[in-house]
Amino acid sequence: MTPGARLQAAIELLAEIHGGGAPADRTAATFFRARRYAGGQDRRAITDRVYAVLRRRAALDWWIARTESDAAATDTQYSQDRARLIAALALLEGWSADRIAGAFDGGRYRPARLNPAERRLAKALAGQDIAHPDQLRWVRLEFPEWLEPALEAALGSRFEAEMAALIAEAPVDLRVNGLKATREEAAAALAAEGIATVPTPLSPIGLRIAEAGRPPLAGLDAFRRGLIEVQDEGSQLIAILTDARPGQRVVDFCAGAGGKTLALAAAMENKGQVIACDVLPGRIERAAVRLRRAGVHNVERRQLSSERDPWVRRHAAAFDRVLIDAPCTGSGTWRRNPDAKWRLRPEDLAELNALQRRILDSAWRLVKPGGRLVYATCSLLPAENGAQVEWFLAQRPEFAIRPIPAVWAETIGDAAACPTEEPCLSLTPARDGTDGFFLAVLERRREEAAP
Repeated sequence: MTPGARLQAAIELLAEIHGGGAPADRTAATFFRARRYAGGQDRRAITDRVYAVLRRRAALDWWIARTESDAAATDTQYSQDRARLIAALALLEGWSADRIAGAFDGGRYRPARLNPAERRLAKALAGQDIAHPDQLRWVRLEFPEWLEPALEAALGSRFEAEMAALIAEAPVDLRVNGLKATREEAAAALAAEGIATVPTPLSPIGLRIAEAGRPPLAGLDAFRRGLIEVQDEGSQLIAILTDARPGQRVVDFCAGAGGKTLALAAAMENKGQVIACDVLPGRIERAAVRLRRAGVHNVERRQLSSERDPWVRRHAAAFDRVLIDAPCTGSGTWRRNPDAKWRLRPEDLAELNALQRRILDSAWRLVKPGGRLVYATCSLLPAENGAQVEWFLAQRPEFAIRPIPAVWAETIGDAAACPTEEPCLSLTPARDGTDGFFLAVLERRREEAAP
């Protein structure tokens, strides 16, 4: 593809992301499936540019409004994202107004010529820096303004550093599949294919790609043979700290596409049983390919009608471990999903809080006396994390928190220092180098009768 064609594709992809309801990564996958002519380098160049716009959307929109430009004044998503890309070329890539005009030349597969308003926008922004002292904090740090009080309450003095870290691109973390390789063997296999890695500092089963960028992992022999899976280090820790052991019966109650299910099965050495549950059949089906590639054969996939599916009551007190990777705002994953923050509304948080409580109020029944209910989110917000644990413990006094330092000693030991002395685990990108995660391990008293 020509440079101009890449720009046009970026505008079209941005418009599809902002005009649809699917996450950016899924929209991008669909977009490129329909454009098989785009090579690997083309796809990476287009995706990198699109994600740069998504990461700095608030600041780009601020600059467009500040110039009093009507470049994005028409009521189409396409024109708005065209203006955003013009602003990004000037503010993020340092393009001059003449260079921008030259790229928007109206040639075949290239962006249409700049209209008068777009030319004024390019001239006004050329030579400017994306940051400006007049920007409000939510603009400068790229988060929804209405979430500022909750994020400040969660992060305290680390607020600015953590929000800045959430703008940056996340590293690519890999979980080594213990059913097929050791960490050292997987690292050697990747090195043989030209991919340098370093061990993750907290997870003893993780590797981090040493160089910036996103290599095409799906084409690697190490990936096709199931030696590795892409998984953030924080997500790996949740699976490890669930402490699923060989021979146990385990439920992954909100399994999604099966990332943590795979990690649980590997920890159990394919011995015992993992039930991967979800209410969306598409997610459950997508997990099947990953399970086969990983060599996992102790997983049963089960679609639930809701969190109160009759299957839950029929299997009361039958499982040693129940992991709830709860649906949440995903505020801890904004490094990877920068578009998600702008889809959030206050009513979404309220609805998610209610759903999280319904899930907790149902899934606990599956835990046998002496077993553990593990509650996790990829959120930074207290309302989705500690507040939900406090609510649950008030409802179910037969459960108690198993402190994270104790669980860490049982599972990870001295392979890495425990990052907290608190009873629950909170991970953040600036402090811990992971996505934002929360984890609480809740143990059921052994003498408690079955529900």
